[in-house]
Amino acid sequence: MLSNYFKQNTSAATLAFYRLAFGLMMLLSLIRFASYGWIKKFYIEPQFHFTYYGFEWVKPIGIYTYLIFIVCGIAALFVAIGFQYRWAILIFFLSFTYIELMDKTTYLNHYYFISIISFVLCFLPAQSYFSVDAYRNEKIRFQKIPKWTLDILKLFLAIVYIYAGIAKLNSDWLFEAMPLKIWLPDNTNLPVLGYLLNQTWTHYAFSWVGALYDLVIVFLLLNKRTRGFGFFLVVVFHVLTRILFPIGVFPYVMIISSLIFFEATFHKKILQWIARLFSFDYSLFENGKHKNQCFSPTQQIKLSFLTLFIMFHLVFPFRYWCYPNELFWTEEGFRFSWRVMLMEKAGYAEFTVRDAKNNKSIRVNNAQFLTPFQEKQMAFQPDFILEYAHFLRDHYQKQGFENPEVYVNSYVALNGRLSQQYIDPTINLVKEHESFKHKTWILPFNDTIKGL
Repeated sequence: MLSNYFKQNTSAATLAFYRLAFGLMMLLSLIRFASYGWIKKFYIEPQFHFTYYGFEWVKPIGIYTYLIFIVCGIAALFVAIGFQYRWAILIFFLSFTYIELMDKTTYLNHYYFISIISFVLCFLPAQSYFSVDAYRNEKIRFQKIPKWTLDILKLFLAIVYIYAGIAKLNSDWLFEAMPLKIWLPDNTNLPVLGYLLNQTWTHYAFSWVGALYDLVIVFLLLNKRTRGFGFFLVVVFHVLTRILFPIGVFPYVMIISSLIFFEATFHKKILQWIARLFSFDYSLFENGKHKNQCFSPTQQIKLSFLTLFIMFHLVFPFRYWCYPNELFWTEEGFRFSWRVMLMEKAGYAEFTVRDAKNNKSIRVNNAQFLTPFQEKQMAFQPDFILEYAHFLRDHYQKQGFENPEVYVNSYVALNGRLSQQYIDPTINLVKEHESFKHKTWILPFNDTIKGL
């Protein structure tokens, strides 16, 4: 049965449409990011950057950071038009992921999603149809491509939605309407919706409908009879979330990505319209051959690798099961697990640096080293607190402190609860090191959040 599946073909138009849409969305997203001055604000002005464990070497490169964004933008454009596609998608994946890893403070789920999709596209024949490469080279021009090359993109979109839905099956989201009960009243100035957003029943309705939407939307899109209705829900859901929450281009990415579930005739109509707009012969691509799956050693290696890649992303979001205590509190295993907008967390962290040998200490002014946004994020995330503590050790060591010790007095409030002490204030954080092990110096959560 599996062997029969890999023999199935599908129209290359759908993958070509997705390549074009993905490349243009990424280009516009990068232009938007630069136009708001965020390159300077997030990557050049800060004197300190929070890094990912194992990727401490990935850092901004001063004014040349702009060059990374320019290279990424050009690569996105080349991906869209299918020019030197293999190099373009590889360069886009590397440059975009480098940007994502430069500072952990800017982490967003949709950045992670873009890195995954761009990596997968490195292995797919997305340049086989409606591309500059296919226009110039008949040998890579195909009208049909293996079906799995399209299904793998649908699968990753399904993972995002379904895992986000599973993550919402917790007591705070379903039975306390948290954190929507905190966020929605901030939009009471909106016309029509404003009054409703201040009603308790609306908070619960949004919570339950949001969970249900994530769990079923992929199945609606997969079924031809319900696809139109499913896409209508996609548009309504993501336009509404864009209005209510400052989550950037993510809603548009998901709306455009969901079009991949439509029939190839729909994508062909769009591509034909673009061809007429730019006055070139679309029929050239319809004369392409069928790209049958050839199980050469190279193809077998590619498929084996992508299978492992899929398996990893099916399992990785559940790594939090390996850690004790409440996930939302410790955040051990929280990132890269499609937990979208599930908690409102705020913290306060005051650091003290001591020189025990010379009997002196100093209370740190965080604003001296961190931007307001960095300080806000650092105050409630333990790995941020630890990394910052090591930075303070190095800084004050240069100021003459001998073997400095760093302690933190921190309090965190989660989903409307009263704040409680977060980090053990008696622990010298200099002696603690980042790893995949449980951070025993995080104090226990004084409540229970039930969920998967």
